[in-house]
Amino acid sequence: MTRVLVTGGTGKLGRACIKDLAAHGYDVVNADTAGAREQAVPFARVDLTDFGQVLELVMGATDEKRGKFDAIVHLAAVPAPGLTSNAATFRNNVPTSYNVFEAARIAGITNVVFASSETVLGLPFDTPPPYVPVDEEYFPRPESAYSLGKLLDETMAAQYCRWNPGLKMIGLRFSNVMDPEDYAAFPSFDADARLRKWNLWGYIDARDGSQMIRKALESDLKGFEAFIVANDDTVMTRPNAELLAEVFPNVSVKRKFGPNETLLSVDKAKRLLGYQPEHSWRNHV
Repeated sequence: MTRVLVTGGTGKLGRACIKDLAAHGYDVVNADTAGAREQAVPFARVDLTDFGQVLELVMGATDEKRGKFDAIVHLAAVPAPGLTSNAATFRNNVPTSYNVFEAARIAGITNVVFASSETVLGLPFDTPPPYVPVDEEYFPRPESAYSLGKLLDETMAAQYCRWNPGLKMIGLRFSNVMDPEDYAAFPSFDADARLRKWNLWGYIDARDGSQMIRKALESDLKGFEAFIVANDDTVMTRPNAELLAEVFPNVSVKRKFGPNETLLSVDKAKRLLGYQPEHSWRNHV
């Protein structure tokens, strides 16, 4: 049984991640600033901006959480731009990632999966994307303090992997995370194509995001890799051709795509990790 430390396991994606890992036989510990009562896994209240607390936990020195971790899933962060001041977002997110990455290095943990963000692709696309579907092949274009921090997380991970060729660090550029109860609002999006243009009408079901985390943990890849994580479809019933003609008429098309196929390409995730989304909003509304 693989022992996994999940940071931020109390958040929307974190709860789904812990449930998925536990269901697949993983021994999970949740480290966060707040616990989730419904989670049947050990919980440690840890200030992840404090390196001493992070190192103690990762090294297995926290009472009742003793024992070496085999892998870390780092999800903890201020989860979006604009929830706090820019400085506060940056001051929390980037040092937290450094603390987790550095503690993993000291502990000899070579399997780290962390939450990057779709925002590094250039969201909210006030400057149109270079092409559609967007993918991992163009250099990140952060447009906020939040997304700048996520790019720095990815940059740190790449350098840690350069230092240690045996290390795997996978950054998952999650789209807008949704639970099934969120889907009731989706039909209203059709009325205004610009309402959700900020991320090319994308989303990720938390359960499929959790599938991707697990597949990343189980992957034999080495080094740093970044993956876009979205569902196979958009949040719209209106076809992509109509949406693009209205909102992004001058953006080039990189390849053919279906009428409602995601414009946040998950081709790399499918090819390298065997990712296959299973939960569409269309089955809930």
